[in-house]
Amino acid sequence: MKLTLGFSPCPNDTFIFDAMVNGKINTQGLEFEYVMEDVETLNNWAEQEKLDITKLSYNSFLKTVDVYSLLHSGSALGKGVGPLLIAKEALNLENIADFRIAIPGLHTTANLLLTLAAPEAKNKTELIFSRIEDAVISGEFDAGLIIHESRFTYTAKGLVKLIDLGDWWESETGSAIPLGGIVARRSFDRKLCATIDNVIKTSLQYSWQHYPELSSFVKENAQEMEENVMRRHIDLYVNEYSTDLGETGRKAIHTLFVKAKKAGLLDATRLPENIFY
Repeated sequence: MKLTLGFSPCPNDTFIFDAMVNGKINTQGLEFEYVMEDVETLNNWAEQEKLDITKLSYNSFLKTVDVYSLLHSGSALGKGVGPLLIAKEALNLENIADFRIAIPGLHTTANLLLTLAAPEAKNKTELIFSRIEDAVISGEFDAGLIIHESRFTYTAKGLVKLIDLGDWWESETGSAIPLGGIVARRSFDRKLCATIDNVIKTSLQYSWQHYPELSSFVKENAQEMEENVMRRHIDLYVNEYSTDLGETGRKAIHTLFVKAKKAGLLDATRLPENIFY
């Protein structure tokens, strides 16, 4: 059975999916036709119901939960992994309503967290995440909301942190931060979803068995990253929640849904009884 699959070229995703899309493990009769795109593109495609299985931001999942169900493997959650609001110099956050802010996408979890933490920050412009640091340095924007490997590079570029939205979320809720998840069409039966889940988990286990070696698939798709940055990226974003969300991960996602609902950002009429398959 052939299924379409979307994920980003970032090391955490290529690390997870490498073995299953490149014939390194038994995929239990499934064949994956994959595409790699920036996470905001994948978010937009999820709203268009374009792919069978896809990585997406949890913010986007809030809006597509009636179409897709969440898998237990492959997610990006954790503590100390949150997006950062950065600038060229320290700025007075009391004036955040006036900041020109570059964000990595309206549907990203990063933007959801910024909206929850600072609802008055409305002057936002979408940029692909890899452009944000340079756009702040050039003065095009007062601040930038960074994700992925940018949290490892911004200080070397002379930028400073204004808000760690991960710290904000953890202090507000005590929960891990749900950044991105893997979903499958809600029309798939439970047996198929369980098989997909198992294949993802096996693929991840294969990569861990060969770590810290990085496969050519990971290295060739990383965007201008040194290998030590790739490993820091993997070590931070691929963790126990990536293998299985577990009770702690599921509670964190529930907390995000509750916060979004209270803030009027979630159409609760579209929310099924179970977000999982």
